[in-house]
Amino acid sequence: MKPPLWLLFIFALTACQPRPPQVTLVILDGQKQINLETDASNLSTIFSQANIKLSDSDKVQYNGAELPIDFSLPVGGRYILQIQRAREITLVTPEGHTIFKTTAASVEQALLQTGLSAYAADFLEPAPETPINSDLTITYRPARDLSITVDGKNSSVKSSAMTVGQALTSTGIALLGLDISIPAENLPLPSDGKIRVVRVNETVSLIEKSIPFSKKIEYSTDLGVGTQKVIQSGQTGLIVNRVRIRYEDGAEVARTVEAETTVRQPQESIIAIGSKVQLQTLETPGGQIQYWRAVQMYATSYSPCRSGISKCSYGTASGAPVKRGIVAMIRDLYNQLSGSQVYIPGYGLAVIADVGGGFPDGRLWIDLGYSDEDFQTWSGPVTVYFLAPAPASIPAVLE
Repeated sequence: MKPPLWLLFIFALTACQPRPPQVTLVILDGQKQINLETDASNLSTIFSQANIKLSDSDKVQYNGAELPIDFSLPVGGRYILQIQRAREITLVTPEGHTIFKTTAASVEQALLQTGLSAYAADFLEPAPETPINSDLTITYRPARDLSITVDGKNSSVKSSAMTVGQALTSTGIALLGLDISIPAENLPLPSDGKIRVVRVNETVSLIEKSIPFSKKIEYSTDLGVGTQKVIQSGQTGLIVNRVRIRYEDGAEVARTVEAETTVRQPQESIIAIGSKVQLQTLETPGGQIQYWRAVQMYATSYSPCRSGISKCSYGTASGAPVKRGIVAMIRDLYNQLSGSQVYIPGYGLAVIADVGGGFPDGRLWIDLGYSDEDFQTWSGPVTVYFLAPAPASIPAVLE
């Protein structure tokens, strides 16, 4: 490197003066000062005499101007030379480590020599203005563009943080209580730069839940068939659950039962059903009858050629022909009451002697038989009187 013209001019003026036999030097090497008088003028020779070793990266300055190591000083003058020792810098960036030597005065200047410029949002340690007096490690992390979603709003920020939590803190966004971030706060910044803050809160509620009571049936010979008596009223039990409810951004996402306490046990319902047969009388157009049970049933009617099949059917389950006075019931009742007599107002006396399909909904049903010649249509509720004597076992549906 050539010295500036003004420096050559000074040296030229000095050369025109009567030359003293020696060159007087003050050499400043860091905190060390070396005073030297020599008849040598070449810097390389002078430093060799002063036992000063320079690396290829060190610099020699005179009045702020850099002098090449092979520069020769005009003899007879007095000079103050300053040596700028090159320092080894280890530059740590997200891309890795770089080692170089520099005579820069500050961290910022050393960084500029590598082609990097530190901005306010970038991470630089030590600080940009830190002087370089020795070998140094500089950590540089450029800020990244981030998109942060929080409280229903999106914001674009720059951050040089290493983790999600540090980025949120640096932008003034706090995770409070149970709040979480996506990705988690201890993870590195996501590659897509998107961070979401989820506001989380939990409540604890006491929620009641009823326990259904069971029903128990007891048969009582003190009560007549068809009568009931409540021995003990049923009562639902009560359970209280301690439930923790979790909300994320105001929406419920989970419920957890933390404790369950039975506050009240259910009380069984006990109902007595009469099993005592008590005969009653009824005056009919045909005379007085005795019956042990009277129930409401839905009545329909049929005849041999009106039995709901594609051909006429004259027989019955009992073998008796289909005619007036023959009635049909569902299979279960037929099995228990076959041959029993009944009385139906408007129809008269009849014998349970045939089987019918009944209704899918389980309604009590009776089908009134006719011959084809005297057929009458029935469709509606009737009272069916079951005549004495009562069977040894009363069907449950008639209790």
